[in-house]
Amino acid sequence: MYLMDLFQSTEGERLQIADAHVVLWGHIVLQDEHRVLSELIDTTPWRQDHITVWGKTHPQPRLVAWYGDDALSYSYSGITLQALEWTPLLLKLRSSVQQVCGHTFNSVLLNYYRDHQDCMGFHADDEPELGPEPVIASLSLGAERQFVFKHKNRNDQQNVRLRLPSCSVLLMKGATQKNWKHGAPRQSRPCGPRVNLTFRTIVRP
Repeated sequence: MYLMDLFQSTEGERLQIADAHVVLWGHIVLQDEHRVLSELIDTTPWRQDHITVWGKTHPQPRLVAWYGDDALSYSYSGITLQALEWTPLLLKLRSSVQQVCGHTFNSVLLNYYRDHQDCMGFHADDEPELGPEPVIASLSLGAERQFVFKHKNRNDQQNVRLRLPSCSVLLMKGATQKNWKHGAPRQSRPCGPRVNLTFRTIVRP
């Protein structure tokens, strides 16, 4: 199995972001990185839903897929996703991310950025089913992209801009979602594809 000993790193850096708890593993050694990325792109049943923003409906500027335990559902921006069954690859990735971060997860939202024009607008992962203090681990594979934090309430806090290279893991927990929005903006320069896996825990009723 080409995913044995998937990750080879245990050190993460707590980022100095006010009113938040964010830890970054800047590069995790991932065996067969390109093969993993290709398998995710080629075998995932990607979907592109439509969202309504400021009264206008348009297709999401990226492709998504949702996997989880026991047919869990997840709703955001007026979209409800029913969880697909875990694949062996995603189970292995989940197990390794859990070991790195020290948290367990029962679901994952995959985002596929096909090129530099695909993006994600500012938002907070603060849906009720994620609990009062969501713990989200974000694994990036493929092209490096910019990731931006924007404080919800404090004008004295400047936006925090990060570069997330392939095989980086970003952990957000505590009051991060309560106080900050985050997004992945479009880029002016062309780049290759990127798949971002955001592992999370749906709180069961």
